[in-house]
Amino acid sequence: MVKQLAHICIMSRDLAATQRFYCDLLGLERTFDFYKDGTLIGFYLGLGSRTFIEVFHNAQATAGDTPLIDHLCLEVADMDATIAHIRAQGYEISDKSFGCDNTWQSWITDPGGVRIELFEYTDASSQFSGNDCLVDW
Repeated sequence: MVKQLAHICIMSRDLAATQRFYCDLLGLERTFDFYKDGTLIGFYLGLGSRTFIEVFHNAQATAGDTPLIDHLCLEVADMDATIAHIRAQGYEISDKSFGCDNTWQSWITDPGGVRIELFEYTDASSQFSGNDCLVDW
């Protein structure tokens, strides 16, 4: 069912410093951005192939009470079949929704409380097109 890790989402108090660290220091590529009301709130960093780091601004992000890693995301081949399988096993999972990045998404939580996003790419996914996302959440 799971093909690979799609992305990990991290929180950043300083988006510019985070970009410098991952892009300038480690050589990753900034592939697309997230905007809310015209303001940059995050971006995707390409790690090669179909794996990414998703970065969002959070002024309270510290190594303490506010987690720096928000969730992990797993790419699936067939969202509907995956949701049906998980529900048949007695686990709760959200209905699929279409994200601003043109991907199908669904959410589940592991027994330890880690949020897991399941992802099914489309031909129009920003991860491949590079198109920015306008968010309303």
